[in-house]
Amino acid sequence: MSKILFVMTGVDYWTLADGTRHPTGFWAEEAVAPYEAFKAAGHEIVVATPGGVVPTVDKGSLAAEYNGGQENADRVAGVLAAATELQHPISLQDVNLDEYAAVYYPGGHGPMEDLAVDADSGKLLTLALESGKPLGVVCHGPAALLAAEHDGVNAFAGYRVAAFTNDEETQSGFADKAKWLLQDRLTEAGVQVQVGEPWAPHIIVDRNLVTGQNPASSAPLAAELIKTLG
Repeated sequence: MSKILFVMTGVDYWTLADGTRHPTGFWAEEAVAPYEAFKAAGHEIVVATPGGVVPTVDKGSLAAEYNGGQENADRVAGVLAAATELQHPISLQDVNLDEYAAVYYPGGHGPMEDLAVDADSGKLLTLALESGKPLGVVCHGPAALLAAEHDGVNAFAGYRVAAFTNDEETQSGFADKAKWLLQDRLTEAGVQVQVGEPWAPHIIVDRNLVTGQNPASSAPLAAELIKTLG
């Protein structure tokens, strides 16, 4: 059994261009689908957040329309409620990468607020990339890659990634409200964003980095990480 580190947002809001705070956090499916897959494969999960705060689920992500109906929405909420790891996170600053076989970053709009500028997360991502350990990042989680800089160069420059796209942000109604768009900012940092169909599962594997475009990509991303772990 291996230990897998979930690095999650510690905020429950996303500051929009007009200064208002949109309530958010992590996206339920992006935590639950990999959580269940890793657990079923016999792995242990440890959650880390900035400051060790308990992560907040984006309440919108628990809606029936995003979970294939109310029955599954209730099931997803139940998994989150029962996941004791989520209630007892460690602080990102205290993470020792040597203790983990893989690292996983779920999305939600929360990472756009905190992980995108979190130096501890940026260092961890850089170390994980250099270590060769499987590193999975999905949807808005790749916002965290923006903080992985050394001497003004992004550690992920030149890597091919999937991430939440401008088209998806437009269709979700936030593109014209956001301070910046993830696809644009990653591209500016030298990261090669490979765009798939909106809302369809789309993962990219580049060396030890596995990235997914949207919530539907989280389950196939988890399957890829499990395969890599053997």
